[in-house]
Amino acid sequence: MGKVEPLSAALPEVRRVTVDEAGEGQRLDNFLIRLLKGVPKTLVYRVIRSGEVRVNKGRAAADTRLALGDEVRVPPVRVADRSHKAPAPAREFPVLFEDEHLLCVDKPAGVAVHGGSGVSFGVIEQLRQARPQAKFLELVHRLDKETSGLLLIAKKRSALTALQDQFRSRETGKTYAALVRGSWPANRKVIDVALHKFLTGEGERRVRAVDADADEGKRSITLVQVVQSLRDFSLLDVTIKTGRTHQIRVHLAHEGHPIVGDDKYGDFELNKALARGQAVPGLRFERMFLHARRLAFDHPASGERIELHAGLPPECATLLKHL
Repeated sequence: MGKVEPLSAALPEVRRVTVDEAGEGQRLDNFLIRLLKGVPKTLVYRVIRSGEVRVNKGRAAADTRLALGDEVRVPPVRVADRSHKAPAPAREFPVLFEDEHLLCVDKPAGVAVHGGSGVSFGVIEQLRQARPQAKFLELVHRLDKETSGLLLIAKKRSALTALQDQFRSRETGKTYAALVRGSWPANRKVIDVALHKFLTGEGERRVRAVDADADEGKRSITLVQVVQSLRDFSLLDVTIKTGRTHQIRVHLAHEGHPIVGDDKYGDFELNKALARGQAVPGLRFERMFLHARRLAFDHPASGERIELHAGLPPECATLLKHL
């Protein structure tokens, strides 16, 4: 028999990590979950509760906020070997605004904002690869993979928390351009319909409209304005007052006017005809026509009101011309 190594030799050693700008202000549990990628969250909470994790040599709770320069003692835990996983390819995206606090890019359709749920990487992982010198890059909010347009990224934790507070309290102005099937009634300006998020049998995330008094429903409000009436279609400006998953897509479909190209809640026959070039002769349209075109917020450092705009992507503008 070969020599049996003691178990402790196979384990990683105790680490002492100094909190930098990326970790400043973060909760201890979130800091460790990010640091120990591949370690189950249940194990992270267990080692915190056991007192094996120390902050500046003292015991700390999961919700302890870390300060710049704090020393965190991280006990030996096995981290899943991810060395075989290829890193995200470095990629920059069209920049619409940038300073030392934040970055706003124009996200193309078909690109996820982050990895997970079967997607190995997204905008944020690609940006981190493209900007290895950046100490901190975090998503302020999210867009569906199929949605294009304005996406905010924080370059400092202080900017992240300030902007997320604005998003939570609905102090941001977000307007989307959506092309829908049919003629939208001009007097239908407010959709106040509760939404319920659920998983399909295949484990896919979906959302449905439910009655206002349904226990599982969350109140959801969408404002709609007709920008252009076209033959068989309507171009809308849509502003959301609540930020539910798939809110615009489900609300518009619930009203009988699904978004063109929506593969989850749309008119599948129409989508197929558009993608094949049959609905609009000579033109193939193979994406969802939902574009985050306007975003307004208070700058996290100066307090100045910033309003950003992203023009329609060429394929969307071309479809409108043909219609």
